Amino acid sequence: MKSVIIYTQNDCPPCTFIKSYLTDKGVAFEEKNVANAQYRNEMMEYDAFATPFILIDDEPMYQIDMEKINRTLDIEA
Repeated sequence: MKSVIIYTQNDCPPCTFIKSYLTDKGVAFEEKNVANAQYRNEMMEYDAFATPFILIDDEPMYQIDMEKINRTLDIEA
């Protein structure tokens, strides 16, 4: 099973969308809200400055790419 981490922030519609999508598809993920300074610093180590920032098996995804997400996680679109 692939490791999925989503860096989010409050009041972020794209963050809510991707979390709902993965939940609906039965994909387990860890959410890290960047209101927490530790998580914000972790995200910035990847030169990521916008949420949602997604890590799948430590491979960064700087924007929501549904095709890539579905392919990488073996999700039937």
